[in-house]
Amino acid sequence: MIFVLPNDIDDPAVPSGGNRYDREVCARLDADERPAFGAWPTPAAEELAALDALLADVADGAPVVIDGLIASCAPAVLERHAARLRLVVLVHMPFGDDDPAARPAEARALRAARSVLVTSDWTGRRLHQLYALTADRIQVATPGVDQAPLAAGSGGAGALLTVAVLGPHKGQDVLVEALGQVADRDWTGVLAGATNRDPAYVKRVTQRIDALGLGDRIHLVGARTGPELGALYAAADLLVHPSRGETYGMVAAEALARGVPVLGTTAKGLPDVVGDAGMLVPPGDPDALANALRRWFDEPELRYELRTAARTRRAMLTGWDDTARTVEAVFRKVITD
Repeated sequence: MIFVLPNDIDDPAVPSGGNRYDREVCARLDADERPAFGAWPTPAAEELAALDALLADVADGAPVVIDGLIASCAPAVLERHAARLRLVVLVHMPFGDDDPAARPAEARALRAARSVLVTSDWTGRRLHQLYALTADRIQVATPGVDQAPLAAGSGGAGALLTVAVLGPHKGQDVLVEALGQVADRDWTGVLAGATNRDPAYVKRVTQRIDALGLGDRIHLVGARTGPELGALYAAADLLVHPSRGETYGMVAAEALARGVPVLGTTAKGLPDVVGDAGMLVPPGDPDALANALRRWFDEPELRYELRTAARTRRAMLTGWDDTARTVEAVFRKVITD
């Protein structure tokens, strides 16, 4: 099994749900990993040429999964190899969803693939809407989640955690505004996530934190992975995920795996993950987020119900072995078709 991956998949400075997914699946399937070096999804011409050479080195008839971060911006390369290779594109997020200019290239890349593997039901539905892909060409393999002990939390309601790279699409600016509206409640907020993707955005967020007088209550701790991230989840009472767009929401599943409720948004695929184990508000709406936080702080019965629902949801989550088995089944189908 050959898997073409972004070259920075294991860089701890830039953790992402897509990288985690690729790593977990490749490890379980003992995949032949072929890193593609490039500034994906905006590669230079020489980086596309290197991808072309990488695929040219693969034997005829071989099944090859290409991460969508790479494939969506390299349709001409995929088209050159589509007839002799059994290509599968793994779509973590459709680039054409928010960017109409990206749709022609992404449509060509997906048409060049024999099968399209997606990480959520929402993504499958969206690809069908955007590109009229038929159901038999789309296969869903949702992310797994690791088994984890129940979070101890703070014993109260005020330990808030957000886990996401700091960027406009993740909505930390909305969260800061909402927290400014509930400054009279007892809480602390930890924002864990890489701060090097959009320095101007990080600067705006930190300046707003200071302007609201919340510098001693909101803590930006940078990217966290492994045991360090596990410790943050274990100490949390509530995961707040104010994303403006989430095709799945792996951090929500990670929280629920520890029995931690989620305050998220109605954006895209996130409601499918949260279910009734949290509260959902419209994305980009600090007033709605603040109102939901007030309910969390002020209504002990609501907190009890959400914590109970989170523990129930915890038992329903599947592991990475299940994800890998689904991906493997897609490979087998591509080989035999």
